[in-house]
Amino acid sequence: MDTLDIKSLLRASYDGQANERDNFSKANWKVRERDLFLSHLRERHLKNLLEIGAGTGQDSLFFIDNGIEATATDMSGEMVRLCREKNLSAYQMDFYNLEFPTESFDAVWSLNCLLHVPKRDLPSVLEGIRDVLKPGGLFYLGVYGGEDSEGVWEGDSSVPKRFFSFHTDQSIQYVVSKYFEIIYFKTVDYGHESLHFQSMILV
Repeated sequence: MDTLDIKSLLRASYDGQANERDNFSKANWKVRERDLFLSHLRERHLKNLLEIGAGTGQDSLFFIDNGIEATATDMSGEMVRLCREKNLSAYQMDFYNLEFPTESFDAVWSLNCLLHVPKRDLPSVLEGIRDVLKPGGLFYLGVYGGEDSEGVWEGDSSVPKRFFSFHTDQSIQYVVSKYFEIIYFKTVDYGHESLHFQSMILV
């Protein structure tokens, strides 16, 4: 499947889920990950953040409420509409084309977004994120993984079904380490039979 087809599937799927997802409550383990990253931002006195794959803007609002200036991006126009209804600075933009000047942000937050990037495209996406980060900036990358597979997930309840790319712990660290220094890596068991969550803080 080519990249344009994958993006079209994702956009249609998340447009259709936007209102439903706006009412989702965040799992406790995700709240702990977010709190952890906030503590790193405060420790380094970082003030502004880009969220990639912001969905309906829950996390961007959290960072704003805690004194961090946040800019939200999502490829779904419906998700961006809901972000703007919350008075967030939000842009319809995908992870392939971050249309911001070089070194614009102190930090980047991306939770369960880059798992939609095909393995062949991940290096260029990571390069684009690195370009918009200031020197010494922090990047939180969180994805599901633990097995090596990619493709449209036939068990997906979304319509249309979404494309996912999963990496083993070793392979995701290998790819990421070509573009960032990994200062934190851990896995979180969230109850799935074959996958876990891979949490990384990068600089």
